[in-house]
Amino acid sequence: TPWVLIEKQQSPHLIRMYRLLLCCVSVVLWMGRVSGLENGLARTPPMGWLAWERFRCNTDCVNDPHNCISESLFMQHADIIVNEGYRDLGYDMVSLDDCWLARERDNRGRLQPDPHRFPSGIKALADYMHNRGLKFGIYEDYGNYTCAGYPGILGHLETDARTFGEWEVDYVKLDGCYSHPADMDRGYPEMGYFLNKTGRQMVYSCSWPFYQLYSGMEPNWTSIIESCNLWRNFDDIQDSWESVQRIIDYYGDNQDAIVPHAGPGHWNDPDMLIIGNFGLSYEQSKSQMAMWAIFAAPLLMSVDLRTIRPEYKAILQNAAVIAVNQDPLGIQGKRIYKDKGIEIWARPVTPLVQGFYSYAIAFLNRRTDGTPSEVSVTLRELGLGHPGGYVITDLFDGVQYGTVLPDKRFKVDVNPSGVVIVRCEIVKAVFEPGLSPFRPAQQQQFGFPFGNAINNGPQNFGQQHRFL
Repeated sequence: TPWVLIEKQQSPHLIRMYRLLLCCVSVVLWMGRVSGLENGLARTPPMGWLAWERFRCNTDCVNDPHNCISESLFMQHADIIVNEGYRDLGYDMVSLDDCWLARERDNRGRLQPDPHRFPSGIKALADYMHNRGLKFGIYEDYGNYTCAGYPGILGHLETDARTFGEWEVDYVKLDGCYSHPADMDRGYPEMGYFLNKTGRQMVYSCSWPFYQLYSGMEPNWTSIIESCNLWRNFDDIQDSWESVQRIIDYYGDNQDAIVPHAGPGHWNDPDMLIIGNFGLSYEQSKSQMAMWAIFAAPLLMSVDLRTIRPEYKAILQNAAVIAVNQDPLGIQGKRIYKDKGIEIWARPVTPLVQGFYSYAIAFLNRRTDGTPSEVSVTLRELGLGHPGGYVITDLFDGVQYGTVLPDKRFKVDVNPSGVVIVRCEIVKAVFEPGLSPFRPAQQQQFGFPFGNAINNGPQNFGQQHRFL
């Protein structure tokens, strides 16, 4: 019954009761929407394989059956991920991207795959992944169409969420083409609400902030964090070192605004790993892997795993670098020094001892002058002041530096457009007279790892150490 009729027909007492009831219902509905997914997923950055950067929108299965977007392509990659050890290292998801759809919805208004390229259907493809211990991801768009012109979800949010649940999807990537950025503040949380309503846990990847930032809007980060497990905030990655560098620069230049949003269950997504494709050298590939580990970024490979060369496969399967990326603290790293083509990035990681963090440190060489650059530094200059020192290990070469005290200098040689990433693990607790074991003098703010001397690295560091 319309509210106006209730007011005309009922007593003032009943009107007050109706109004109170309406208010309570509204509050419950509002809380249900703003509470976000609350799905308990992605406690560490998601890992897996996506088709887009490598295979794009190749739908020509007549002339190029080996590389077209088809169920065969995804099944082949699922088998490789299982049989060649990727899954056991954490790459446990295989996801569709754009161009899997038919051009029209079915006669019930539901999404459907292209019948020629996915003859078994999406549920069968999901079952194929699940039977191999993998998760299954899907792509859609909060718009009238996907970026490639296939049906979008506008006008069908609840239907599509329910369809994904029935197909047993584990991961939903929602793009933002053919939609207005101002509508996304309502639409993305609404889709998250409907995904949650299905009762199936699905990781929710959003392109929401990227489209708003690109249009000049300031995203509602509180709502984004509450609604999404990961989100894009910069341009699509392309198969080039220039593209990777632009992303690194964006994350460094805007780190004070970006880093606070990341943590268990909600991650900044700098886009896919392009390691093993055509645009990166061996050194540059190590640089992308190391930087994505420092960023606490999703590790989403987009490469033909059927033909990847062994040295690039080894980079993707480097368990020590993956461990940095998957560190349970979930703290995104920061750039703490930048000068003359040399950058130093730091990320707090486990183990912790009496409030001191261990750290992963990346020395990134942006120079192209043809010879390695020697970097000489002490840990104290980086803000690492634990009295007992740190055990330092090079994560790509496996070089052991042994136990290094805060004031002892050590050196690394960094190849042009390359990286050296080391893990600095605290050795043991060392107590000084009068020093509380829970609040060491060098690092008072346990919850804010960049609140110690490391936060002032760019200012103080350059005055104390030299590059050769």
